[in-house]
Amino acid sequence: MVEEIELHVNGERISARVETGQLLLDFLRDHLHLTGTKEACSIGICGLCTVLVNGKSVSSCLMPAVFANGAHVFTAEGLQAVMDRDVIPDGSPDPGLWKIVQEAFVECEGLQCGICTPGQVMSAVSLLNENSDPTEEEVRHFMAGNLCRCTGYQSIVRAILLAAKRWRSERAIV
Repeated sequence: MVEEIELHVNGERISARVETGQLLLDFLRDHLHLTGTKEACSIGICGLCTVLVNGKSVSSCLMPAVFANGAHVFTAEGLQAVMDRDVIPDGSPDPGLWKIVQEAFVECEGLQCGICTPGQVMSAVSLLNENSDPTEEEVRHFMAGNLCRCTGYQSIVRAILLAAKRWRSERAIV
């Protein structure tokens, strides 16, 4: 069965016909060619397919695309798309937060091979969008669904805590 869906992906309105069983991950990668969203485990435990749906982190390998009908979806590619615009699209996390998280990951060496980085960044943005002052324990708990075989997680946790500190500081100035 085929259904018509309409959603916003990285701030752009998209209309498409999808099979009712097609996963959001496959729709993003195969239909929209947004390959920053990776597939690995296909059971929602590795975090490589993490996207933001209405501001919340979601495993796109588990979510049927039809469930995203009417939603605002942001992928790793949305980071640059949002930062390049003069106007922030509806449903977008603040571009300042995206930038701070990205810079903190680089500064703290929270990435190595890069395979998990898009999912890690998406989850970090989701966390800090909900809680701008997480404890180390809260960061570890929230990020538990994002696997990394290279960093040992210490640098990722440091990056998120640094981004949180900078995000709070930036928001206090505004």
